[in-house]
Amino acid sequence: MKLTLAVSARTDVGAVRAVNEDAVLARDPLFVVADGMGGHARGDLASSSAVQVMGERIPADSEVTANDVLDAIAAANDAVRALSTEGDSGVAVAGTTLAGVVAVNGSDNGSRYWMIVNIGDSRVYSWDGARLTQLSVDHSAVQELLDAGLISAAEAGGHPERNVITRALGAADDVDVDVWMLPAGGEQTFLICSDGLSKELSDDDIAALLRENPHDERLADVLTDAAIAAGGRDNVTALVVSSWPTSGEAEQDTVERLEHRRYLEDTRPRV
Repeated sequence: MKLTLAVSARTDVGAVRAVNEDAVLARDPLFVVADGMGGHARGDLASSSAVQVMGERIPADSEVTANDVLDAIAAANDAVRALSTEGDSGVAVAGTTLAGVVAVNGSDNGSRYWMIVNIGDSRVYSWDGARLTQLSVDHSAVQELLDAGLISAAEAGGHPERNVITRALGAADDVDVDVWMLPAGGEQTFLICSDGLSKELSDDDIAALLRENPHDERLADVLTDAAIAAGGRDNVTALVVSSWPTSGEAEQDTVERLEHRRYLEDTRPRV
């Protein structure tokens, strides 16, 4: 199955920071956002190196499998690890989040899937025109407290450990990445963003902007500008990817859309 894509992407330093430690790569079949770890060595180089290596391993317009994507992530992890430096105070570890979607071939002939990947607290959402659903699960101290029932969702936003992440590219020799596979079919829209967007705008805020600007080719700009207007205390990156079959049968698209919606309901993050 061939997919037609509409893509909108923007990364911005925000209203407070002096350096943009976010990086984005958006071209078929690879759409990823990386957020370098603030306060760690070379956060901007970590994020840019991660997406650069991913892009080298997954060239534009290439056909790849899920294993190809995992190999690319492992190579990106090695590249970020190589940026770590050792000084008088110990090792300064370079690290970055990585989140995104990749169009991959299935094991059966002609099938296509969206492979969702996540390491850290950058996010992947799906949007069906009415409902925003977070597909990824944050790898953060606050998410672990939420999962354990020790804090409420209302308390999470102001928690003192809200910026502490528990997984990152570059943190260890072997990278532990979360993966979800969604069949490609019907109309599908994904939002990939750094926490500079999701911490300034609630899910309801994001959904309202998506609903009010359904066909705006500058949608990433709309989301980024809103996050900056809300405070912009961190770097902000937004990447919106919409897809639909280039040539497909309406009946099959309808079936796939229903299957896709049921899958989303089964894979919501733990909140």
